[in-house]
Order: sequence, then structure tokens, then C-alpha cells
Amino acid sequence: MNLEALANSQNLLALLTVIAVVGTVYSLVMPLFEGDKLKSRMKTVAIERDKIRARERQRLASETTDARMALRSKPKEGIKDIVERFNLMKALSDEGTKGKLRMAGYRGTGPLYTFVLARVLVPIALFAFSLFYAFVLYHGDANNISKVFGSIFVAGLGVFGPNIYIKNRIENRQLSIRRAWPDALDLMLICVESGMSIEAAFGRVAEEIGTQSAALAEELTLTNAELSYLGERRMAYENLVARTGVDTVKNVAMALVQAERYGTPVGHALRVLSEDSRDQRMQEAEKKAASLPPKLTVPMIIFFLPVLFAVTMGPVVMQVLDTFNK
Repeated sequence: MNLEALANSQNLLALLTVIAVVGTVYSLVMPLFEGDKLKSRMKTVAIERDKIRARERQRLASETTDARMALRSKPKEGIKDIVERFNLMKALSDEGTKGKLRMAGYRGTGPLYTFVLARVLVPIALFAFSLFYAFVLYHGDANNISKVFGSIFVAGLGVFGPNIYIKNRIENRQLSIRRAWPDALDLMLICVESGMSIEAAFGRVAEEIGTQSAALAEELTLTNAELSYLGERRMAYENLVARTGVDTVKNVAMALVQAERYGTPVGHALRVLSEDSRDQRMQEAEKKAASLPPKLTVPMIIFFLPVLFAVTMGPVVMQVLDTFNK
């Protein structure tokens, strides 16, 4: 009897109607009890973003504090005594050496004394190590004169070691500044057009750009400080150019000096320079992309062509060998 009732078309229609009504009510009522998750998600994202910004600013502040402590630190007494006793400062350093150390991120007298002493100690250390290796560890057939001359040659290479290290530091630092500079110009333009002074813009950009380039953030912070206490603002911009050695930074510094001297709008100059900076970065990227095929020629010849010949000619060689073996 129950099966006949279920098989009845009217009962099936009523059952399907009840299911449809329950599903519709469930779909309309349940969102009212769930609440607005979008607002909670947006609030969570905003809180997380503030935490990340606070953490990055704290890291940047700690790095800047450590850097300033290192900049203000005096040379160690032992290093200072050795350099002054042998009068190494006058013989191995000049204004160009100080400028290179500033461009590498080393400022103050401490790094200068360390660099001058390293130019003397590194060749001596390499010469001693070469002699030890040649006369104790090496068991070849070379005579003593060849070993001594080889050690002298290694010591001569050590003379250029500190300079090579400083040069690499300068190149890496300039690369970091050059990559982050277009973004810094855009931020600076936004700050200036919103009504900020150039000092406030430099400080704000230094806070925001620190996660991308700590070197650029440090330089902007130092420039902001110099704009506050130097007698001529032009000197602060010139010092920025001398510390970075980047052409795009030099162009912006010159534009800022001319804008303050002649009273021209700073925002317009920054906008033009920002576009030029981005165009230059795009041209550099296109230049690297264009130079990629010639650079890949030798690796392709060495690594890809032998494998290609082996894959294409291998079956043919195997068939030929099988034919002759038969």
C-alpha cells in the first residue's frame, strides 16, 4: 500500500514541491545568519597590512640605527695606532679613497683606517700563505725560486683585493639604488603634489622605499637631515649625488637645485624625470634582452648541439651497426 502511494504521481509532485520550498527557504535565510564575511576579511587584511608595515619600519629603523652607530664609531685603537705609526694614511689614501668608501656605504674614520690597513695586511697574509703552501703542502717538482716568485705574484694580486671588494660593493649598491629610484620618484611626486615639502617628501619616501632598497632609504634619510641643518640646500643635493654616483639621481638633484633657485614648480620637474627614469629602465631591460641571444650561442653549441646530434643520429648509427653485424 505504501509503495502504491509513493508511486502515485500526486504524492511525488507534493514531495518535490516540499523539497523545492525547503531549499529556497534555506538559500534565502541562511545568508542572513552568516553575516557579512567581506567586512571581516577586509578588516583582517587591513590589520595584517598594518602589522607588516610596522614590522618593516621597525626593521628599517633598526638597520638605520645600526648603520648610524657604525658610521659614528671611531676606529679601534690598535688599528689607529698602526696606521698612524707607519703614516699609512698619507701614503695609501686620498680624497678619492674617501669618496669610494662613501659610495660603498662606509662613512667615517673607522672604515677608512680599516681599509688602509687591509691594503697592507692582505698582501702580507697572502704571501705568507703562499709560502706555506709552496714549501709545506705542495709536493711538485718546482724549484725554490719558482715558489718564491709565485708567492710574490699572489701577494701582488692581494694588493688589488681591497679595491676589488670596494668596487663590487659600489656596483651592488648602485644597482639597488638604480632599481628602486623610479618608484621613489613616483612616491616623491605624489608627496610633493599633495602639498608636502621636499624634506617631508624625502622622509616619507625613505620610510616606504626601505623594503625595496635599504641603501636608497639610508641616502634619502641622510639627505633629509642635511637639508635641515646645512646652510645651503644645494650642498645636501650635491652630497647625495657624491654618495650614490648614479646618473639618474644626479639629474633629479640638479632639477631640484634649479627649481629652488629659479622658483620653478618641483612637481613638474619630478614628473618629467620620473618618466625619463622609467624609460631608461625599460631601455636597459630591452638592451639586456637583445644581448641574450649572442650570450646563449656558446652554451647552446657546447651543451645542446651534442645532445641533439646524439638523439637524431643515435638510431641511425644503431641501425647501421645492426646491418653490418648481420
